[in-house]
Amino acid sequence: MKADIIIPEVENVFLAVVQEWSDDFMEKVWYAYLVNDSDYLIESVMVVSKAFGTIDDEMKKTSLLRHAFVAVPPVSVVKIEMIEKSVLALNNEFMLTFFIGDKLYDKKFIFKAHSIHEDFVEEVPILFIDGVIVR
Repeated sequence: MKADIIIPEVENVFLAVVQEWSDDFMEKVWYAYLVNDSDYLIESVMVVSKAFGTIDDEMKKTSLLRHAFVAVPPVSVVKIEMIEKSVLALNNEFMLTFFIGDKLYDKKFIFKAHSIHEDFVEEVPILFIDGVIVR
């Protein structure tokens, strides 16, 4: 029965975190983006995020945040959420679920603790600005 279940692989859809100026905070802050670098419209997109890990030998975790998008066009990006400074020391996990046609895709993306940092940036496709990418 397991051989009958086909789990399609997510390709050319990934997450990136980039720094942008915030007038609200009067400093640069990190924002998570969903990048659809494929030729397909992705629909019924759901992103569930959380952060978890250890700080000062104490286990920490955040509440779940849920984001839904009706559709993300091919070769485009959508801003998901701001990542608060205090959770950069934790693992930041994003569960992505979406449809291409009638096929359901899902993938877990994890930005490891302390990996969201200016030392690890590269150019993000489509945005053409520096950011941290997880594929």
